[in-house]
Amino acid sequence: MHKPIRKVAVLGAGVMGSGIAAHLANAGVPSLLLDIVPKFTPEDEKAGLKPEDRAFRNKLALQGLENIKKSKPALIYSQRFLPLIEVGNFEDDWARLSECDWIVEAVVERLDIKQQLFARVEQVWRPGVIVSSNTSGLPIRKMVEGRSPEFRKHFLVTHFFNPVRYMRLLEIVAGEDTDPEVVRTMADFGRFRLGKGIVYGKDTPNFVGNRIGVYALMATLHAMIEMDYQVDEVDAITGPAMGHPKSASFGTVDLVGLDTMVHVVRTLREDLPNDEGQPYFQVPEFVTRMVEQKMLGRKSGAGFFKREKGANGEKQDFVLDWKTFNYRPKQRYDFPSLKATKNIHDPGERIKTLAFAEDRAGKFAWRVLRDTLAYTSRRLFEIADTIVDIDNALKWGFNWELGPFETWDALGVRTVVERMKAEGVSPAPWVEEMLASGAESFYRPGELRREYWDAAKKAYLPEPRPDTFLVLPEIKRRNRIVYENPGASLIDLGDGIGCVEFHSAMQPKLNPIDDQIMEVMHKALEIGPREFRGLVIHHQAEQFCAGANLLMILEGATSQAWKAIDEMIRKFQGMTMGMRYAPIPVITAPFGFTFGGGAEITMGGDRVCALAETYIGLVEVGVGLVPAGAGHVFMLERVLEGIDEPILDNLPFIRKAFETIAMAKVATSAEEARELKYLRPCDHVELNRDQQLWTAKRMAIAMAEEGYRPPVPKTFRLPGRSGIATLRMILHNLKLTHNISSHDEKIATHIATILCGGDTTINNPVSEQTILDLEREAFLSLCGEPKTQERIKYMLLNNKPLRN
Repeated sequence: MHKPIRKVAVLGAGVMGSGIAAHLANAGVPSLLLDIVPKFTPEDEKAGLKPEDRAFRNKLALQGLENIKKSKPALIYSQRFLPLIEVGNFEDDWARLSECDWIVEAVVERLDIKQQLFARVEQVWRPGVIVSSNTSGLPIRKMVEGRSPEFRKHFLVTHFFNPVRYMRLLEIVAGEDTDPEVVRTMADFGRFRLGKGIVYGKDTPNFVGNRIGVYALMATLHAMIEMDYQVDEVDAITGPAMGHPKSASFGTVDLVGLDTMVHVVRTLREDLPNDEGQPYFQVPEFVTRMVEQKMLGRKSGAGFFKREKGANGEKQDFVLDWKTFNYRPKQRYDFPSLKATKNIHDPGERIKTLAFAEDRAGKFAWRVLRDTLAYTSRRLFEIADTIVDIDNALKWGFNWELGPFETWDALGVRTVVERMKAEGVSPAPWVEEMLASGAESFYRPGELRREYWDAAKKAYLPEPRPDTFLVLPEIKRRNRIVYENPGASLIDLGDGIGCVEFHSAMQPKLNPIDDQIMEVMHKALEIGPREFRGLVIHHQAEQFCAGANLLMILEGATSQAWKAIDEMIRKFQGMTMGMRYAPIPVITAPFGFTFGGGAEITMGGDRVCALAETYIGLVEVGVGLVPAGAGHVFMLERVLEGIDEPILDNLPFIRKAFETIAMAKVATSAEEARELKYLRPCDHVELNRDQQLWTAKRMAIAMAEEGYRPPVPKTFRLPGRSGIATLRMILHNLKLTHNISSHDEKIATHIATILCGGDTTINNPVSEQTILDLEREAFLSLCGEPKTQERIKYMLLNNKPLRN
């Protein structure tokens, strides 16, 4: 077994180097971030620096650290992790590389510079230390020319995608001499410590993700020219309708930078002279002209798209007409096939509906898919050994919902092959061999896990993944579903642990809380203590829970169904408080959007196993309401935890909860959620989404085996009338300075009243039930406010809050 990685040296403090150092800090790993000593300039002298000053000599690394501090979106989970990054330079701190267990290079993408750097690294290299390059495609054999056999055994490529925190893909590429144990060590570290999705590539130009992803982009570009489509027309087709991000094709290029894409394409053209993709690796004349004129995308202010003020003075999106080379207003395209895909949640069905349509969108989508799938099939064995690696590279590196082979399965392998051949396009021979053997798909359900077609062994094999990666659909096929309805299920996870899974019938991506989800939650709390020793609340859709079902609330409010709303709130509060006082441990495992009621469910658990990328907040004020599912109870618990009971003035602690709720603060990571008190010190943060369910299950088992006892109901000493008066004075001043509206003041006054315990004093204990009653009364009162109803309507129509 290889030595654990406890400290890392990052060579190069540019975009990638600083991103890697930031994510190492996210994972709690100390790093040494180094860069060259820059040339001393008159500007440095004017700034009072001297050539021998460390502040000057570490200038580039310090700039990298400053970029981490200021990055938006944030590269680091919390500013408190910054001390884990130590800065230095290639001259004064070079000998300190021997302190590190992994040295990762992220300097400029030039072979000669990397070769010189690795020669220097070997001079201070300690045998056994792993050395890697973050190159996006330079060959390993050339980078390690002249290095010793022992050094080459410990050398490999670790290719992160940018931004490192958010992009899940980590490509690991071994050289001819790389020790397999080194590969295993890096894969385990990347997977379990950094939370990355690991793809094993081969030492070929641009590895896996960029080889296929860039080909797909160039196939799209050339199809646009040959079929006479427009840029915005293409992006309307190649976005979510094709299972790709909203940025689609040209929006993605603008995001990455046109110069970066052109550099990658030219590398492919030069390094792959015999590749059948050569026609698509030719950069069109108008794209070359864009690069020459610095129309590079978002970083230059304009690319395929730009945003500027229109004739009416409001910001407007413009698109480049590639034929006239002029910008025009971006258009909306409503092809029948695009309309048909709007409400199809299953990505395979959505892509199939589009690709087989006979309209203009369908013809374009088919052309791009046909060429991309055929090309990808011919790259197997050359760039990766399995279709799983190729699919994962595109899902994790380019945010495709389905990989190429999963897409092909959704379209029908035989159907696609027959149509390809009829149009003069040939897939790889192994695809037809697979069909001839009687296998009709690249993937199929297995007894224990999904199986994939191994083209080398000509057989289906279980998908390779760690045993700690649990997949709910597979568990549901094997184990019992104890109770279910269209919105949620109670599943037997095994080992005495149950799991409540949300799968909203109407909004499966956002999973807002409705009657069906609450029904299964209540059933789980009723059945759970008889059937299980612990419960986990988790699912594996796109977002954990975007809050309550606003449409249901609006319909109740506009029809003045106050009794129904009151019953709904009581049911919700009974659910969250039932979680808190259940006789068995309840672990909540949120991820992604965890808003409003989703945050209250999360906070209702005995422990939280949050994915690092959890964006949690009590955001009800944005729709003119207040939290009413025990959110105030849970926030009071957290802000007053550890405060001595006799304290006479606890308003400063309550004010923190007040500001968090009244300002609808949303944590941008699970670690920031600790600072906002949504999470407690005892809660766990998991970096790997695939392992989150396993970790939550283990937490439930551990609590059960330790002899779990539910907590004792709490009473609070709250400031009551005096606290409310103080907070109202703050609100009044904010309104006078036009920082909040009258309706904001009204909502925040309700929040102040709830958190301060209502009409009481610090000497009178306030029960949890009193807080729940105050929540419910405030919620009902605000539902009757016209301005609240306006806010709810606006949110439903525009997906953003209204300030009124």
